[in-house]
Amino acid sequence: MLNQTDLSRVDLNLLVLFEVVIEERHVGRSAERLSLSPSAVSHGLGRLRSLLRDPLFLKTPRGVVPTDRATELAAPVAEILARVRSVIASAEPFDSSRSTRRFVVGAPDGASSVFLPPLLAQVRLEAPGVDISIRQLLPRPGEPSPALAWRDTIAELEARTMDVAVVPFDDFPVRFVVDTIYEEDFVIALRAGHPFASDPSLENYCAMQHLVVSSAGDPTGFVDRVLAERALSRRVALTVPNFMFGLAVLAETELISAYPRRFIAMHASRFGVVGIDAPILLGHFKMNSIVPKVAMMDAGLAWLVGLLQRTCQSALSNADTGHPSW
Repeated sequence: MLNQTDLSRVDLNLLVLFEVVIEERHVGRSAERLSLSPSAVSHGLGRLRSLLRDPLFLKTPRGVVPTDRATELAAPVAEILARVRSVIASAEPFDSSRSTRRFVVGAPDGASSVFLPPLLAQVRLEAPGVDISIRQLLPRPGEPSPALAWRDTIAELEARTMDVAVVPFDDFPVRFVVDTIYEEDFVIALRAGHPFASDPSLENYCAMQHLVVSSAGDPTGFVDRVLAERALSRRVALTVPNFMFGLAVLAETELISAYPRRFIAMHASRFGVVGIDAPILLGHFKMNSIVPKVAMMDAGLAWLVGLLQRTCQSALSNADTGHPSW
C-alpha cells in the first residue's frame, strides 16, 4: 500500500485512526475512543487523505461514510495493525490468569444461550479477570444464498468489531479459520401437557398454530420450505424476536415452535416447556467458530477460540450423557 519513500512520512497512529473511523463512521465518537479532540481526528484524516490521495470519508448529516477506496483499504489496514499488535503483544506473552481483556463474541441468540454457560464457567476458573461481550448476529433476511446472508458477519470480523463469530455456516473464504464447536438439530417446543404431544403426527403438526422466531417479523422460515417440499403448509400465528422470549410465550399458549434441541435441553424446563421429536426431518447443522487467520496471531484470541471449542465439546458431550458440567 505504501512505498519506501512514503513510509518515512507515516505515523502508525494514522492507521489506528483510520481503523476507528471506519468502524464508528463518526468523527466525534472516534475522537472519544481515541481520547483525542474532534479537531485532532479531522487533522489526522487530512494527513491520511494527502498520503493516500483519496477523500477516504465523506461527511453526512449523521457522520461520515467511507469512499470506495477506504472500503478497499479496510481489510489491508486491519491486517497490518493485527500484525503490529501481535508483535507488540509477543513482548509479554498472554497470561489468561492475569489478563483483564474483554473479548467480543458474535452469535445468534439460540447459539449464544447454548455455548455461553460452559464458556463462562471455564473463564471463571482460568481467567477471572477476562470479560466477555456477546453480540447478536443474524443472517440478512430474505437472502436466498447463505454466503450472502452472512456477509455482514464477514465484514464485522474483518473490521475487528468482534473477535470471533459462532454461526450455523461454514463456507467462509480461506482467509478465515472455521472450527465446529457443536452440532444441532430441531425439536418441537410446546408447553407441558399440550395436546399435540399425545398425537405428534405430521397432519396434526400442520393443523397447529405456530410461533416463529424472527427478528424482522418474517413469518416464513426454514420449516415452511421443508413443508412446501411435501406440498404442505402451516399457520404462523405469531413471530417473536428471540428464542428466550418465545419460551415464555409457548409456556402460556397453545402455540408450538421448532427450536434448537440443545437450547430446549438447557433452558426450557424452567418455563414449563418441553421438546418432542418433530414428525418431519427439520435439518441437522453445525455451529462453527469463525476467526480471521491473521487475528489468530493474537495469543489471547487464540486462547479464547481454543477454550470455546474445548469447553463446548466437553460440556455438551456430558449433557448428551445426562451429566452436564456447568
